[in-house]
Amino acid sequence: MNGHTPVNRPTSRILLLDRDDRFLLFLTLAPDTSGVARWLTPGGGVDPGETHLQAAVRELEEETGLVIPNLGEPIWAYDFIVKWDAADHDTGHAEFYSATVDAFTPSDALWTDDERVDVLAHKWWTLDELDATTELFEPAELVQLVRSQLEEKKR
Repeated sequence: MNGHTPVNRPTSRILLLDRDDRFLLFLTLAPDTSGVARWLTPGGGVDPGETHLQAAVRELEEETGLVIPNLGEPIWAYDFIVKWDAADHDTGHAEFYSATVDAFTPSDALWTDDERVDVLAHKWWTLDELDATTELFEPAELVQLVRSQLEEKKR
């Protein structure tokens, strides 16, 4: 026994769709000594005392500059096990929210010092691009999640 107490980290993520059915992802360095980068939706950890919705609103503003006070109900949630060797947590629970916006260039004005190092790029992706890419993205179910939201958007 190594005496390690497993750490669970709740997170909130936001799937931002634009009017052209593209979605915003950030290329970020994984918490791993290998230097691996992967594409993620905006979002991050739920702070103590916050709800998932409050964290989603805060993270969206911090990472993009966009303020959407009410993102509604979560569109999806999942539990995960962390595979990165330098992560500060072992497991997590993520709740996803969604919003449709006009395409914009994210602002880095509220980024943390770590984000200024870890965030390498941003891109508005199409579903076909994500489905065809060989680049890493998280979660693995992102293609299905985007597809379901695009279908919902058409209703």
